[in-house]
Amino acid sequence: MAKQKPSNKELLEAVQFHPFFQGLDSVTALSLMERCDFRIYEKNSILLHGQDPRIGLILVLDGMAEVLINEGNEVLEVVQKGELIGFSGLADCLGAMNTVKAEVSFEVKAGKEVEALFIPFDVITKRLDDPAVRNYLLTQVSARLKDVYGSLAEQVKLAHEFGEEKAFMTRVQDVMAERVVSITPKSSVQEAAKTMAEERTSSVLVIENEKLCGIITEKDMVGRVVAKGLPHHLPAKEIMTKNPIVISPSAYYYDAISLIFSEEIKHLPVVEDGKVMGMVTLSDLLRKKNESVMTTIKKIQHADVSELSEVKEAVYSLIDLFLREKIPIFKTLEMTTKLLDRLVIRAVELAVRELKEEGYAERGPFSFYVMGSSGRGEQFMLTDQDHFLVYDSNDHDYFRLLGGEITNYLEKAGYERCKGLMMCSEANWRGNLVDWQNRLRTWMLHSTNTNLLLAQNFFSYRFLIGSEDLHMRFEKMVEELLHGSKIFLYRLAQLEREHPIPDLDQPIRSLFKLERKSMDLKKEALFPYHHSLQILALLHGIPTGTPLEKIDALLDKGVFSPSFVQDVKDAVEQLLSLYIKHRRKQARKGEELTANIHFLQLSTKEKEALIWSLKVLRELQNNTWSNFSI
Repeated sequence: MAKQKPSNKELLEAVQFHPFFQGLDSVTALSLMERCDFRIYEKNSILLHGQDPRIGLILVLDGMAEVLINEGNEVLEVVQKGELIGFSGLADCLGAMNTVKAEVSFEVKAGKEVEALFIPFDVITKRLDDPAVRNYLLTQVSARLKDVYGSLAEQVKLAHEFGEEKAFMTRVQDVMAERVVSITPKSSVQEAAKTMAEERTSSVLVIENEKLCGIITEKDMVGRVVAKGLPHHLPAKEIMTKNPIVISPSAYYYDAISLIFSEEIKHLPVVEDGKVMGMVTLSDLLRKKNESVMTTIKKIQHADVSELSEVKEAVYSLIDLFLREKIPIFKTLEMTTKLLDRLVIRAVELAVRELKEEGYAERGPFSFYVMGSSGRGEQFMLTDQDHFLVYDSNDHDYFRLLGGEITNYLEKAGYERCKGLMMCSEANWRGNLVDWQNRLRTWMLHSTNTNLLLAQNFFSYRFLIGSEDLHMRFEKMVEELLHGSKIFLYRLAQLEREHPIPDLDQPIRSLFKLERKSMDLKKEALFPYHHSLQILALLHGIPTGTPLEKIDALLDKGVFSPSFVQDVKDAVEQLLSLYIKHRRKQARKGEELTANIHFLQLSTKEKEALIWSLKVLRELQNNTWSNFSI
């Protein structure tokens, strides 16, 4: 049924407290209202085109409209209840001559059904005699100008920063070496070595009937032939790496870098429809964009005690490169995590070596785990330490020393000591399987707020280095403890209920309209998201994994729908991108590192992405609470 047009009296009651009508006596107000026009716009209908003649302003009474530019592809701003549309026509209202006809490409579209009041310019002219109305209109115009100028300034800045290039979309085929150096599976090891020397390459592909069978690198030659004293006449198929990791020529540049980092390889054959098209190496990829990065990679891979302190800045330079090249944030974090994992593993190895040189032999297998942002695979800066140690021994003294050395070496690398003392140098964060079983049982049975906070940090853990067998036994023990832990999970959900993700219903467009001007992305959005996802994962028997792995596991178990999973991933990517860029910008300027973002400093697109992302993650949080009748 079509909505009935309200009477002028009803309209007046709806707008009597709006700054434009406030203070009028009822007779004058009604006479002005008679000259206005009530309108209803269905969702996606157009309120105003850029070339439409301006004969008045539109006051939104209910609903929401979007100002779209670039043929409707970009949202410049959002106009909601109580706001006005059509300020660009005020010049005509005030008698200014518009001698230049601008080609304006924008439109105002109803984001959902809009009820509006059209106010003609003759009504506006009558109200300009009131100083309060003049000040209101001036404030509104100023707010719009400030926001639009801020958005334009952001775009100009980005254009200069990235050399006015398009988003980072270089394909592998644009950076690969098309000339392929190859041998057959029956070729001898000596022939392979001779081919590499003649072609001045560090690898050779093994191909038969145009099909890739394997790859041999200089490292393979040294480790598999020279070190073992194998004969040089041995066929290549005996020492090659079979079924090597490959990439498509149409894959993106950052996909190749990510594969090389995550799989810890240096040579990546490029294959299409089973045929080898070329070869891409880490050197090729980095030299294409920044030759100096090779030095950075070498520092990370070969850091020793004296070089640990240099690695931090080397890692930061790589992160800034990834951000500058607009590599997707999940790919950036994936690559950064691999680099920082290598650094942490190196620190553990140095700690073991240090004790050995002091006469302390290893006292049985151990497993080392990271927690916090490192455990989640979201670390992009060397923050404070979060880790623990599990060992298969009763020699607590040795592992007390080892925990202390690991913490010392990580501090030398640039990781500050954890203020909450969640490090394996502390007795509460190391132990054998029995120690950990008792510790976790205590957290679950005595769910004080302190124990719950310890558990929240613990269940972000990720195995990094050590005994795989011990790790599997540790995981099994944790899973067994989680059975019948509904009360513990209920208490976690209850604690999380105290930290709802904010719902920014009002438009974040300008300083003049904000009830809140900033938010702490980490405390108000990212932490609640992590904890909600953590509780859901534990509830469904998923104790470990990065957030993305937990999301996929919950999808496999039918807890999430595919569309919701995509929404959550998109929302998290938006928030992490905003957070990481914010923190790196602070670091480059030498400012105090905070997660507090000011809305006025965001572009319009970032603001709208923030509102949507928070809405999606709030839905995830509500999903978690619904399992516990809180």
